[in-house]
Amino acid sequence: MMLSQYIKENTKEAHQTLEGVVVRQLKSIRSNADYAAVLKNFYAYFRAVERNVAPYISADVLPDYANRRNSSYIKTDIEELGGQVEDLPEPAVPAVNNILEALSALYVLEGSIMGGPYIVQMLNKYGISAGTSFFSGYGEETGKMWTVFTDVLNRYGEDPATHSRAAEVANETFAKFGDVFAQAAITGQ
Repeated sequence: MMLSQYIKENTKEAHQTLEGVVVRQLKSIRSNADYAAVLKNFYAYFRAVERNVAPYISADVLPDYANRRNSSYIKTDIEELGGQVEDLPEPAVPAVNNILEALSALYVLEGSIMGGPYIVQMLNKYGISAGTSFFSGYGEETGKMWTVFTDVLNRYGEDPATHSRAAEVANETFAKFGDVFAQAAITGQ
């Protein structure tokens, strides 16, 4: 079994849990300010994970990494909505010690693009049309970009002995992202 398939099958529960949390957050949006507040959690978490994987992800590993959407898109969206990125939560993120673990964490970030078009539709329904560059992902290229990413992941994860650790990192990436929203709810952010 390819690693991408293994991760998908072994993170179903964590993925669904996070999806539920994010959808509830999005459904509570009634203004640009509400949306900017939700995006701040995305920004804080994506930025923290990106910092953690940076030492391991080079153009040699993922040739198009520089062209992939990242937390800078979220920052642009927040600012377009009239928000700012000060006072961000400092989220806990999974420890990453090698290329495969970095790619496993990125699996969650890259995978979030797949749901982007649905999120943009949901926001439009609530009258939000600004600040959607992040969720617009790669547009028509989204499927192709995902395939390029999973091909790299599968190449680095050819050894089945590495699969359970890779799934562990992905599960932790999903879970800790959910924690950011839970923490924001507690602190009223």
